[in-house]
Amino acid sequence: MIETERLVLPPPDPLNLPLRAVELGCTGRWELLNVPGAPESTLPHGLPPCAPDLQQEAEQLFLASPAWLPLHGVEHAARKWQRKTDPWSLLAAVGAPVPSDLQAQRHPTTGQILGYKEVLLENTNLSATSSLSLRRPPAPASQSLWGNPTQYPFWPGGMDEPTLTDLSTREEAEEEIDFEKDLLTVPPGFKKGVNFAPQDHPAPAPGLLSLSRLLEPLDLGGGDDESETGRRKNAPASSCSAPVARASSLEDLVLKETSPVVAPPAPPSPPAQEQWAVPVDVTSPVDDFYRLIPHPAFQWPFEPDVFQKQAILHLEQHNSVFVAAHTSAGKTVVAEYAIALAQKHMTRTIYTSPIKALSNQKFRDFRNTFGDVGLLTGDVQLHPEASCLIMTTEILRSMLYSGSDVIRDLEWVIFDEVHYINDAERGVVWEEVLIMLPDHVSIVLLSATVPNALEFADWIGRLKRRQIYVISTLTRPIPLEHYLFTGNSPKTQGELFLLLDSRGAFHTKGYYAAVEAKKERMSKHAQTFGAKQPTHQGGPAQDRGVYLSLLASLRTRAQLPVVVFTFSRGRCDEQASGLTSLDLTTSSEKSEIHLFLQRCLARLRGSDRQLPQVLHMSELLHRGLGVHHSGILPILKEIVEMLFSRGLVKVLFATETFAMGVNMPARTVVFDSMRKHDGSAFRDLLPGEYVQMAGRAGRRGLDPTGTVILLCKGRVPEMADLHRMMMGKPSQLQSQFRLTYTMILNLLRVDALRVEDMMKRSFSEFPSRKDSKAHEQALAELAKKLGSLEEPDVAGQLADLPDYYSWGEELTETRSMIQRRIVESVNGLKSLSVGRVVVVKNQEHHHALGVILQVSSSSTSRVFTTLVLCDKPRSMDSQDRGPATPDVPQPDDLVGFKLFLPEGPCDHTVAKLQPGDMAAITTKVLRVNGEKILEDFSKRQQPKFRKEPPIPAVTTAVQELLRLAQAHPAGPPTLDPVNDLQLKDVAVVEGGLRARKLEELIQGAQCVHSPRFSAQYLKLRERMQIEKEMERLRFLLSDQSLLLLPEYHQRVEVLRTLGYVDEAGTVKLAGRVACAMSSHELLLTELMFDNALSALRPEEIAALLSGLVCQSPGDPGDQLPSTLKQGVQRVRAVAQRIGEVQVACGLSQTVEEFVGELNFGLVEVVYEWARGMPFSELAGLSGTPEGLVVRCIQRLAEMCRSLRGAARLVGEPVLGAKMETAATLLRRDIVFAASLYTQ
Repeated sequence: MIETERLVLPPPDPLNLPLRAVELGCTGRWELLNVPGAPESTLPHGLPPCAPDLQQEAEQLFLASPAWLPLHGVEHAARKWQRKTDPWSLLAAVGAPVPSDLQAQRHPTTGQILGYKEVLLENTNLSATSSLSLRRPPAPASQSLWGNPTQYPFWPGGMDEPTLTDLSTREEAEEEIDFEKDLLTVPPGFKKGVNFAPQDHPAPAPGLLSLSRLLEPLDLGGGDDESETGRRKNAPASSCSAPVARASSLEDLVLKETSPVVAPPAPPSPPAQEQWAVPVDVTSPVDDFYRLIPHPAFQWPFEPDVFQKQAILHLEQHNSVFVAAHTSAGKTVVAEYAIALAQKHMTRTIYTSPIKALSNQKFRDFRNTFGDVGLLTGDVQLHPEASCLIMTTEILRSMLYSGSDVIRDLEWVIFDEVHYINDAERGVVWEEVLIMLPDHVSIVLLSATVPNALEFADWIGRLKRRQIYVISTLTRPIPLEHYLFTGNSPKTQGELFLLLDSRGAFHTKGYYAAVEAKKERMSKHAQTFGAKQPTHQGGPAQDRGVYLSLLASLRTRAQLPVVVFTFSRGRCDEQASGLTSLDLTTSSEKSEIHLFLQRCLARLRGSDRQLPQVLHMSELLHRGLGVHHSGILPILKEIVEMLFSRGLVKVLFATETFAMGVNMPARTVVFDSMRKHDGSAFRDLLPGEYVQMAGRAGRRGLDPTGTVILLCKGRVPEMADLHRMMMGKPSQLQSQFRLTYTMILNLLRVDALRVEDMMKRSFSEFPSRKDSKAHEQALAELAKKLGSLEEPDVAGQLADLPDYYSWGEELTETRSMIQRRIVESVNGLKSLSVGRVVVVKNQEHHHALGVILQVSSSSTSRVFTTLVLCDKPRSMDSQDRGPATPDVPQPDDLVGFKLFLPEGPCDHTVAKLQPGDMAAITTKVLRVNGEKILEDFSKRQQPKFRKEPPIPAVTTAVQELLRLAQAHPAGPPTLDPVNDLQLKDVAVVEGGLRARKLEELIQGAQCVHSPRFSAQYLKLRERMQIEKEMERLRFLLSDQSLLLLPEYHQRVEVLRTLGYVDEAGTVKLAGRVACAMSSHELLLTELMFDNALSALRPEEIAALLSGLVCQSPGDPGDQLPSTLKQGVQRVRAVAQRIGEVQVACGLSQTVEEFVGELNFGLVEVVYEWARGMPFSELAGLSGTPEGLVVRCIQRLAEMCRSLRGAARLVGEPVLGAKMETAATLLRRDIVFAASLYTQ
């Protein structure tokens, strides 16, 4: 019997009890039930849903089991659909546009349709890549703003846009082509061609004509035989023996035979007076202004000045205007009215400025005024769809070349600060934009006062074939008073001397008082410290004393705020930092400055707010001081400008750039010095520069006069220098036009535009091209006169008459060249001393002997005072003398000089001769007393001494000259340039040999023995002179007279050598890439095509490219990684290769100068910045001011974007992605902090 063991079970767990917990409603009460299977809730739908823990779910799905992600299951990720090949799709072509249309002909009175007429349509197949017409369809929306480098620009205004009629007429006027010889068999750009050898055609059936044989002489081009035959099968048969006129199609040929030729419409005739610049009288009041414009497009809270009203009247008539006025005169009023007028007309306006900072300031001002305003700069794009766009001139040039559709709706382009065209580096941009603007765009030019405003406006008027109204005013709204300050301590703070008052009168008394005050202090200094002590130390200690005394004086007289112009960034910082004891703000102003600073600096990251420059500037601003120059961070410069405009900055130390831009006037302007360094040397301020900066003095509506003070820290400047600077004429507007590779490539890719046309229309060519109309008329008149002349008889004995004439002309030119080289040489000038006998030939004297009496000491333009033989003046009237018979040169006249011999009594005169007035220098030297002869001759020119006989010295010299002339009728022996004067110039030696050869040919001529020689020679000479003048006029009208034409050919040869254009001038892929670059186009393109950048990381590419945009020279340093060192060497090697190509093609820029444009001083700074280093740590890597570092990085980001677009153009996605990454790495923190003006 099995015993069963009793199991002992543990007591039941509370969870195993037959109990159920139930929630009663939503009150939170729970109840236990011992009924199994009871509901969990008394709610009808159970418990409310509970959201799962998202963090746990994300960890479970994505982190704990990554295989769930499709990224790791690639078998379903990459899919491929097999494409069905369709070779016939390659043959599909878009249908040709309809060439004609039916036009209804209606009765002029009733409008009844009388019939239909077929008219040919123009511009039916236009596109942005093939046409310059405004009728072409718009580009895609993505390209409507900036355009595309592959698009054509719009047709520039002022150039005659060719129509179909013009093109056909031009084709007919082309020279006839020999279809038998010299024909190309390989098209340009192709490797293979077509064999155009004549083929044997089968004989046609009896009674039929062979159409291919009939059309063979036309040579209409190749193509599909069936389509060609189908297109020509309806052509009428014609006799193949008759000459066939040249035509581009058979239809044109038939139309020419059946319809009369319609002359093209004549272009609009220019004004009869040819006056394109119209000066406007600003002195006469405009009393009927509101009657002429009852509803102006814009109204101001003040009454506009007369010159502003005159400009507004012309804007209402859609005329272009040039407004030249002083700083703060109110030129912006004209710009505001043009913007308002465009908004009223629902068109667009572009406002261009020379610098980016000015664009930001104008954006804020115009946005507050008009609202609908956009901003386009290199790194900012705000509201590009606005009716008024503000941008720099470089961006407008890029939009014009790229065919931006913004140009279509453009009504006005406003050029502010036009005098910036004098800038040597960027002035060419203004000329390019003015030349490329289309015809429908009107121009508003705003400039400081310039002396040649009419000439500049005349150039633009001739360029655009429309009148430009010049409104120039010299009136200042606030007159200025100019002072000299000689004080340097509290005791001498009253030494302020008036030099130029508000009426423009120069006070010499004030100048001498300043000189005396300075002398007295110097003498006291010498008595105290000894005469050998320096009279003035230009250190910070003296500057501090001068400024403390000056500012104390100005503060006492309530003449703050003041702008101190200092022409050095370092001096600006030193002078502001030295005034540690100066505090010019009240407690309330300090609070306002503090709040404004906190609000502006809040957008910076924490470390950027602690930058030394930020802390130092904050401390200065709290005391009412400010500094403004290019080395200051952009956001700090904007803070200073805004606080200054509010009147919270009492003293601002600024460089010259502060005077360029918006109206920020002060009560007083102080010049630290009147000398500046212009990049090459120290010089005095130009009148235009002085007026521009001094114009900041005087606030309109607040100050009766503006005060301008010139500090005299050392000696008082010379009075003449002060007078020239303060009262001299401003600098003229001068052309800085030069050829750039970007310009050449952008124009070469457009067949209808030529670089020569751009050069012709430049301001530099304007003086020689403005008379082109007169030259054309003179050429037509000479051609008409030439046609009416009788042909000379050159038969028989006169057969060599044309050669005789050409030999004589060539001999004269050769002798003139030799004589010119003699006078330019050192030995030649030594021989032209007092007493030397010369042969004189000018308008008054023909081969007359003379003796030199005096030689001027000027080395630039020497003048030789000479005693010359002449005829004694006769008392008879000129009517009794009879007409002068033209002389016919005989061989003896041409070979020798045939010296002048008086017909009657011999007389003499004294003439001042230029080197070109002497036909020969003889070997004879006379002993004369030049001073006595000149004194006697000038005495006998007076009426009371006129009848006195000459002194013996004069009589002796005249008799000696007469004896020489009689002894040597063909001319006395002359100095040989090679043997006597030791001239070894090849041109002189060859010229002498050629002259002897010509003399032999002239002496052997047979035509001189003919009795009809004189008459036929005169006929021939008249004809040849007319032809020579016509040739000169043709040269002036041709491209060969362009000053920059040789350089253009050299630059095209550079592009051809580097493979940017082919032999035919067609722009290749590398050239199109270079068009997309804004600067250093050749170097960047070569680096891209050499794959010098593709293997580098984005931060390394950015660091290398900084050498192309950095303006501070310096060495890259030894701490660079090896990759960067190799990259710098490679960039320099590529630049060396380009420079060598330029030198080989004839350009004047040396290889060292071209390579020297690269500055790699900020390579390490940019490299570390791109790697993420804070800006506060960059200061220890380079001594370059923070503002220049920021500017370099900003320009570098623009270059990276240009390279990104170029990489996409050539199909380099890897490089494009790297450039995008590089631009992103650069664009951060304080370097790309948003402008305060755009917020």
